[in-house]
Amino acid sequence: MKYPITLLLLSLSFGAFSQSKNLNFSRQNIASESYESVGIFDVDGDGNLDLVSGSFWYKGPAFIERQLIGQVKRYGEYYEDFSTISMDVNEDGKMDFVTGGWFEGRLIWKENPGDGSEWKEHLIAETGNIETTRAWDIDGDGTLEIVPNTPRKPLAYYKKIGPDQFEKYPVHDTQGHGLGFGDVNGDGRGDLIISEGWLEAPSNLKTGKWTLHEDFELGDASIPIIVTDLNQDGLNDLIVGQGHGYGLFWLEQKIAEGKRHFVKHEIDPFQSQYHTIEWVDLDGDGQSELVTGKRYRAHNGKDPGGLDEVGLYYFKWNGESFTKNIISFGPALEGKGSGLYFSVADLDQNGKLDIAVAGKDGLVVFWQR
Repeated sequence: MKYPITLLLLSLSFGAFSQSKNLNFSRQNIASESYESVGIFDVDGDGNLDLVSGSFWYKGPAFIERQLIGQVKRYGEYYEDFSTISMDVNEDGKMDFVTGGWFEGRLIWKENPGDGSEWKEHLIAETGNIETTRAWDIDGDGTLEIVPNTPRKPLAYYKKIGPDQFEKYPVHDTQGHGLGFGDVNGDGRGDLIISEGWLEAPSNLKTGKWTLHEDFELGDASIPIIVTDLNQDGLNDLIVGQGHGYGLFWLEQKIAEGKRHFVKHEIDPFQSQYHTIEWVDLDGDGQSELVTGKRYRAHNGKDPGGLDEVGLYYFKWNGESFTKNIISFGPALEGKGSGLYFSVADLDQNGKLDIAVAGKDGLVVFWQR
C-alpha cells in the first residue's frame, strides 16, 4: 500500500523508520502450508533445534526433511492449531507441545512418540474459543503454566501437577482479545493483563481473588501484551499491538498523588494487525528489541488494513522512543507477514538469534547473519 506523502511525514513524529543496518537477515522458505503457529524445540533428541508447525515437524538444522505429526483440522482459511508451546507433559524425556484452537475450543497437548509415528492428541480442558495460548510462570515456582486467551469466556490458567495432569486455576469471569503477564504494581507478584485492564494477583493463588483494575481499555489487543520498564523509572510499562486494526503503542505507567494511570505513546499507528509480539535481545547488546509483524489475512483479509502490504520488523528502543527496522516487507507472498505464534531462537548455534514465522503466507526462517 502506498501512503500519501502527508501520512509519511506524520509517521516521523512518532518514531524513526529505517531499513535494518545493524542486523542482517537471509530468508529461507520452509513450506507453503498456511498454518499460523510455529514452535522451536529438539523433537528427536539429536541436539539440533527443529521446527514444529501444524501437521509437520521439520528436522534441523537444514529444515528440508519433514515428518508428519498428524493432520490438523481445517475450518475455511484456518487450521485448528493456534499455538505451539513446548513442554514434556508426560515426563518421558521427549518434548511434547500444547496447542488449541478457536473452532473446537479445546486446549490439548500432542504427545511426541519418538518413533516416527503420528503424535497422539490429549485433552487438557474444554475452554471455549481459543484465540491463541501463552505460557508464563504464574506462581513463580520455575515452571510454566498454560494460559489460553478465550475472548468473551472466563480467564483461567492450567498448572501441570504431574505427568499428563493439569489443575485449573480460575482468574476472572470474562476476558477480551489480548493477554499479558508481568508485575504491574511492583509487589513482586505477576499480574495478568487483559484488554479491559489488569488483574492484580492475590498473595495466595489457591484461595485469593484476583482484582481487576480498569485503568485502560486496549481493544483487540495483541497476544502477548509485553510488560517491561521501558523508561527505567521503576514502574513497569505495557507494549501493545492491535490485532485486528491499526496501531502499535506503549503505555507509560505513572503514579501521581497516589493514583496509578497510563499515558499512551504511539510506536507505529500506520500498520495494522500487530497480533503477536515478542520482546527479545535480538542484537545481543543486553537490551531487548520488539519483534513483530502484520498478521497476514487475519479475519480472512477483512480487517482494517487487511489488504495492505505485509512485513516483519524489529523496533529498537533508544531510551525515549522506538526505531522501526525492516526484516521483510512487500506485497503478499513477497514480504512476509506473521501468524498467531512465532518463535525466536539461535537455530544454527552461531550466537545470533533467528526468527521462525508461520502464517497463511507460509513458513519461513529468517537467519541472522
